[in-house]
Amino acid sequence: MNHGIVDKLKSIDRRIIFLFVAVAVVVPLLYPLGLPLKASPPSRSLYREIESLQSGSVVLMAFDYDPATDVELGPMSLAIIRHCFRKGHNVIGMALWPQGAGLARTAFAQAAEGYDVEYGVDYVNLGFKAGSIVVIDSLGKSIHESFPKDVDGRPVEDMPLMRNVRTYADIDFVMSMSAGDPGLPFWIMIAQGRYGKKVGGGCTAVSAPMLYPYYPNQLVGLLGGMKGAAEYELLINTKGAATKGMDAQSIAHALIVFFVIVGNIFYFVSKRREKRGDVRV
Repeated sequence: MNHGIVDKLKSIDRRIIFLFVAVAVVVPLLYPLGLPLKASPPSRSLYREIESLQSGSVVLMAFDYDPATDVELGPMSLAIIRHCFRKGHNVIGMALWPQGAGLARTAFAQAAEGYDVEYGVDYVNLGFKAGSIVVIDSLGKSIHESFPKDVDGRPVEDMPLMRNVRTYADIDFVMSMSAGDPGLPFWIMIAQGRYGKKVGGGCTAVSAPMLYPYYPNQLVGLLGGMKGAAEYELLINTKGAATKGMDAQSIAHALIVFFVIVGNIFYFVSKRREKRGDVRV
């Protein structure tokens, strides 16, 4: 290998490498490449469950995450709601995390675009309630007592969708978008374990390995991180933020691996030169 090239690459300004990584991330976000993606069994199982529900079914969706994890859980929440609206299902949103109520508002507003849905009739945002697992259990006794008003302070009793939805018995499916505690494990323990409801989940990539063992016996399906969100976008045939993010993430990872390999090659070449005493001062 040419010694001059080795010396030049060893002394390259690291900001040039940062620039390459920035380009690898930004370009796929602006111009998605459509890299091949295959939906995993947990993602397909969740899709089939929502697909198989009868039109008019009620889906309870918990937005148990915050803005820090919205980049992963936001796209999958949006994809799930869109799928529900497409199939004619009713969605009741709630949150055990304070910031979740606002994120639910955004997700509902984006998902409602292009669908003939009306707030209070086809979907409701009950907002945030503190209490963790106690709140989850209380829904089995009375949803109206647990959430007498929605996120904007409107009486739940006055909403057409909520008039016949009183307990878990009136819920057809439970979906937990979880970034941690309180989150998906608690829904599994109470909604699935105690009340026998089918539960699906979405979680951050770092949490997925701890939650996959619940599938398929206690979880109908699970979306893990941005990849899970992109898989669900693939299943509903809608390219969204997760699909673009996976392109950027894949290209950036490939570039980093390339730099690691090249860096190691030049390291071993340099060590070999040192042993030969062929080092330039």
